[in-house]
Amino acid sequence: MPSSNDKKPPTGRGGWWFLAGVVLLYLLLALTTPDYARASFQHFVHMGLDLLPVLGLVFLFMWLLNLGQGTNDKLGRLAGRQSGLRGWLLAVVGGILSHGPVYAWYPLLRDLQQKGARPALLAAFLYARSIKLPWLPLMASYFGLAYTLIVCAYIVLFAMANGWLVEKLLDGQKAVPAGD
Repeated sequence: MPSSNDKKPPTGRGGWWFLAGVVLLYLLLALTTPDYARASFQHFVHMGLDLLPVLGLVFLFMWLLNLGQGTNDKLGRLAGRQSGLRGWLLAVVGGILSHGPVYAWYPLLRDLQQKGARPALLAAFLYARSIKLPWLPLMASYFGLAYTLIVCAYIVLFAMANGWLVEKLLDGQKAVPAGD
């Protein structure tokens, strides 16, 4: 007997309406100021090409997670309620190592949430992204090594505090299904 959890949530059409609206605006812009529309479209293409490597990495992670769909026990141990210190470490280190725009990571984080990841760990991941590894040497040269280490330590501590607070605020609330 299928449970009520087996049903897929209804997906909205808001995204398609938004896309249609943007395409319509681009067409109107092309009719009124073609040079501006061309420059805008070229900027869009360049931005898309810059995002491709990050999106490819995110989709690779999602694909790897979906390969182990039958092994939710391991995923639950890594990011679920019983993850403990290992889950926190994974979330914070993963946030620090992640690159690219944050919105490129949202699909992966949503998949993790749907597979039972703790909201605390997702929030800690997002907060820990404030530490940008490529910029640490520059920060140290401007502000000194001690300052850089202290700021990074505070970011890690507040990432965990923020995750804990998010989870406490969300306790008892029902998760919103994807597509709503």
